[in-house]
Amino acid sequence: MAKRKSKRKPVSSKKPTQPLDIQFNCPFCNHEKSCEVKMDRTRNSGRIWCRICLEEFQATINYLSEPIDVYSEWIDACESANQ
Repeated sequence: MAKRKSKRKPVSSKKPTQPLDIQFNCPFCNHEKSCEVKMDRTRNSGRIWCRICLEEFQATINYLSEPIDVYSEWIDACESANQ
């Protein structure tokens, strides 16, 4: 008697995840990758600043926040100030 072939497919390997950015484009001076974000989780604050034009912004964060969240809050605050 012959064995039946297994119908199981080989397990595919997971794609490696890339870390999220912590450097962004500045909305004031338009330099690429000039804004850097620092997350201070003990004080629940995220700080973003531009190394070229020295603009800065600070926002409150929680345990789920990422650097992109601080950057998007900064962009939203800039847009609301312009209107």
